[in-house]
Amino acid sequence: MATEQEPLTLPAEAMRALGYRVVDMLIDHRAGLADKPVGRKAGRATLEALLREPVPERPGDPAALLDRLERDVLPNMLHVDHPRFFAFVPGASNFVSVMAETLSAGLNCFAGTWYAGSGPAQVELVVIDWLRALCGLPEGAGGLFVSGGSMANLTALAVARSAILADRTDGAVAYTSDQTHSSVARALRVLGLTDDRIRILPSDEQFRLPVDRLQQAIAADRAAGRKPFCVIANAGTTNTGAIDPLPALAALCRAQGMWLHADGAYGAPAVLTESGRTLLTGLGGVDSLSLDPHKWLFQPFETGCVLVRDRTLLRDTFQVMPEYLRDTLGTAEEVNFGNYGIQLTRGFRALKLWLSLQTFGLDAFRTAIARGIALAELAEAVLRAGDPAWQVATPAQIGVTTFRYRPAGMADAAVDALQGRIVEALMAEGRALVTSTVLNGRSVLRLCTINPRTSDADIRDTVADLARIGAALAAEAAGDAPAVHPADPHSAAIGGA
Repeated sequence: MATEQEPLTLPAEAMRALGYRVVDMLIDHRAGLADKPVGRKAGRATLEALLREPVPERPGDPAALLDRLERDVLPNMLHVDHPRFFAFVPGASNFVSVMAETLSAGLNCFAGTWYAGSGPAQVELVVIDWLRALCGLPEGAGGLFVSGGSMANLTALAVARSAILADRTDGAVAYTSDQTHSSVARALRVLGLTDDRIRILPSDEQFRLPVDRLQQAIAADRAAGRKPFCVIANAGTTNTGAIDPLPALAALCRAQGMWLHADGAYGAPAVLTESGRTLLTGLGGVDSLSLDPHKWLFQPFETGCVLVRDRTLLRDTFQVMPEYLRDTLGTAEEVNFGNYGIQLTRGFRALKLWLSLQTFGLDAFRTAIARGIALAELAEAVLRAGDPAWQVATPAQIGVTTFRYRPAGMADAAVDALQGRIVEALMAEGRALVTSTVLNGRSVLRLCTINPRTSDADIRDTVADLARIGAALAAEAAGDAPAVHPADPHSAAIGGA
């Protein structure tokens, strides 16, 4: 007798075929990625024509839909795991964590309460404690997994507001440097601080937060009757990899009765290496710390983390217990992560990092991070030994180096414009991708080299491509060569099909 098909369910063999096809797509993507373009970008009009349609009323064929994704959607993106993707912060990821993400999504794990997910909660406790120990925080510290560094910064600063200000922000002032990630200013605005209460101090010649200038700003605000409550330090900036003087900042905050938060979303994992541990001295002395395992711990996106020196402050800040959750309260030993942050409904993010650390071992991650540090140092060496037009703006530090193509006799404004044109031309060729930033008012190029699958040849070839493009564009500007016309980045594919 035939049985009725369950709603929103495929037959077992169709599910198996779909799953195998998806795994094949993932493996095919990784295989030979170094020989493929770094990505492509289509214009809005093109994608509207391909994808705009009414919501379908009738079933479709999953295999045909995957074909459509492969043809119309997935090619139109940058491959942040490409070994020559040096822009922003690459996302190298790893296949084991991808499978963990698949398993968590497939089982629809709920990690908001112990009642609903005691196993996932215990794994999260274990992984959080691993990160706490690796970063040097004391045993009383704890935290939770969040979507990324932005949410980690918001969570930590909400705890600071609660602990220092009892959530009263009138007259409150926070301090950071001009190199701090934009998510910090956004978080402070969400928490009720207007821009005039966010002190963004000029960084020093090494792009670090200067302690003497910070002390002066705090003293001035106190004298004016305001309430300094928090300093946000950088444990590896996005721009240059700069690390603020954490021990001196911790001592200052203790003396002032202020909270010290460190944004380690980019650089904190460098603490696993010998050189990074030296640079990050004092990391364990902060009151809170943000991490992004989806950057330098090679996890898929949406794997952020926040650590707080006194873990009870997380619950004090966020716990709300409505009557419909009374059955989940449990015993003192049962941890409800929904009361430790903003999300109640939250997935099993810890599984990705747990399974990959268990599979590969910590030393493999340490070696991979050291590889990223070494690649930036190689890039700096190649730049210094190459075209005399190269100027190193900041030396390699924890996987980042910045530099500038400056032809002899070209004015500063023209040199600034040239850096952007180099980026566009390299994007159009599609072999690699870098981005530009601004340091001390001048445009520079930037390489972030944290993908452990990047080869030495990838570094050398990319620098050579940049020099070739820079020379051609400089010659064009001087009227000595045929015009170079990079593809329009707003409408053209990056690197072709």
